[in-house]
Amino acid sequence: MAKKQKNTAPQDQPRRGFRRFALGSLAIGAVALAGRYARRRRGAPAGGHKAPDLAAGKPHPGPDHRAPEAFRPDPTAPVPESERDALRPATGKPTLVAGSDVKEGRAPAGT
Repeated sequence: MAKKQKNTAPQDQPRRGFRRFALGSLAIGAVALAGRYARRRRGAPAGGHKAPDLAAGKPHPGPDHRAPEAFRPDPTAPVPESERDALRPATGKPTLVAGSDVKEGRAPAGT
């Protein structure tokens, strides 16, 4: 006597549809990414982009070559009060969170 096939329960039907949808979406996304990568690689030059200002035969500026006087910053110009804090040297320990306990040398709470 042949075994009877199990009928899948009705509750499994929605899951099966979702799985098919998810796998199909992943497949479409993978194909789209592969196509984008292939197009990007096809358009790129083999040796990279040209940099004519860095050519081997072109002379490079030395230590005595400076920007024209009109483009140099004025070291004697007054610094506005609103920008002084930004120009102040960093003398404390670096921290990611303002007001944290790391400044005083203590570990933050919870570590």
